[in-house]
Amino acid sequence: MRLASAHNGFSVLIPARMASSRLPGKPLADIAGLPMVVRVAQRAMQSNASQVVVAADDERIVAACMAHGVQALLTRQDHVSGSDRLAEACQLLGLGEEAVVVNVQGDEPLIEPTLIDQVAQLLKDRPEASMSTAAHAIRQLNDFCNPNVVKVVTDARQMALYFSRAPIPWWRDGQNPSAGQGDAPFTALPSPPPLRHVGIYAYRAGFLAQFPLLAPAPLEQLESLEQLRALWHGHRIAVHTTDQAPGPGVDTPEDLQRVRALLGA
Repeated sequence: MRLASAHNGFSVLIPARMASSRLPGKPLADIAGLPMVVRVAQRAMQSNASQVVVAADDERIVAACMAHGVQALLTRQDHVSGSDRLAEACQLLGLGEEAVVVNVQGDEPLIEPTLIDQVAQLLKDRPEASMSTAAHAIRQLNDFCNPNVVKVVTDARQMALYFSRAPIPWWRDGQNPSAGQGDAPFTALPSPPPLRHVGIYAYRAGFLAQFPLLAPAPLEQLESLEQLRALWHGHRIAVHTTDQAPGPGVDTPEDLQRVRALLGA
């Protein structure tokens, strides 16, 4: 465990839990001969992180990680969210308040290592931000209108103004006057292109310890987007815009088959 260097660089923490309504046992799902969470960790190890640690809620995940040379911690099973789990992991690792931690989701086996580095560096460069994250340009009108695709709008300094499942910004003059039920409300995408939020975050360990203690925000509960809690309480989120869309994550059995095919499994 390279804790000394972790304070100078950054740590990647990967929350992993066995319970998944759409894909039970997801962290251990086999992808080309390796458990998915191990594949995620191996991708993260290609970044400049000082350490990569899986924060698990089950001994089976810890054992699978250790068997493949991946550091893992057993955390409590009763955490409400991934950020709660990461806060406990920071304590177990003894990370200082200013240590930068990148949260890589355990269902992103195609995560780009350079994106991890970029999000970590952005937080280091923006001391006024409590968090950093990523986004990319939306190129398909269907994605812009899809509530499962989270959008973000930023200010002139690339700080997040708002995240939503709704199509934002709303293009007043681009509305489709003949749109019926289920049709796209716009004739085309606005320009500049809207931004799709990518679910990767960097935090300072001190903020991560405080975040679960913040009262849930009404907007967070309406949109079911945890990052809105930070904005609601006055924290700033810096946004890195990447040129390319990330590889598909794994939420369903169909997603798993798609990723297996991409990796030749």
